[in-house]
Amino acid sequence: MQPEPREDAPGLAPGFAVALAAIAGITYSTFLLEHFLSPDLDVINGYVSELSAVDQPFHQIYSAGDFVTGVLSIVVAVTCLLTLRRRPWSALGWSFLGLFGVCAIGDAVFPLDCAPSLETWCALRERSENVSFSHQFHAVTSSMVIVFGVSALLTLSIAARRYGWWPVLARWGWRLAVAETAFALSTVLAMLLGQWLGIIQRVQISVLVLGLFTIAWALHDDRRRARRDAPHDRSDHERTPL
Repeated sequence: MQPEPREDAPGLAPGFAVALAAIAGITYSTFLLEHFLSPDLDVINGYVSELSAVDQPFHQIYSAGDFVTGVLSIVVAVTCLLTLRRRPWSALGWSFLGLFGVCAIGDAVFPLDCAPSLETWCALRERSENVSFSHQFHAVTSSMVIVFGVSALLTLSIAARRYGWWPVLARWGWRLAVAETAFALSTVLAMLLGQWLGIIQRVQISVLVLGLFTIAWALHDDRRRARRDAPHDRSDHERTPL
């Protein structure tokens, strides 16, 4: 039976939304498989996106991870918009999560042609702009994934703190958003220096993965607290004189 939310609560997301948010975090972690599937790529300096370049082995696995993450994030965002109480900051946060999902799908649909850190000819083609639209547009989708991921975590954290909702997001959401922003700025520096880009990007994705898990945790925590409080509410109602 669906537990009843408190009057001041945002409402309770369906259990499947909690599960899908957690699964999205798992599917967005496919880059961890590179140690087994793609050991030739440069973990220190190579782009994470090179794993899904169309000329790389097992690129379908990495692209599928991005695609599934995007679809699940959109489903979670739409479900929360439809089932939870809509306030300005929370509605904005779930909308940003949905846009994060759209851009994650974009990463999968518009992969790189090749791996410039691994193949010299690919780096030369990239510098001469002799690459496909997909290769060029991938930079846009990858950048917007970060922008919307940070925006979702920050606005949901603001909603949690302003409305007294989701203690987990209130505590950790803004911290993850700040960390992701710091690593995003570090990426620009790494590109200028020509080193450490791979490590920084992998940390960036790890922060977004933690963000998805934090959202799942926050939604689950509301359901858990509602179930815990339900027996007390029934007892109080039974003791109320007619």
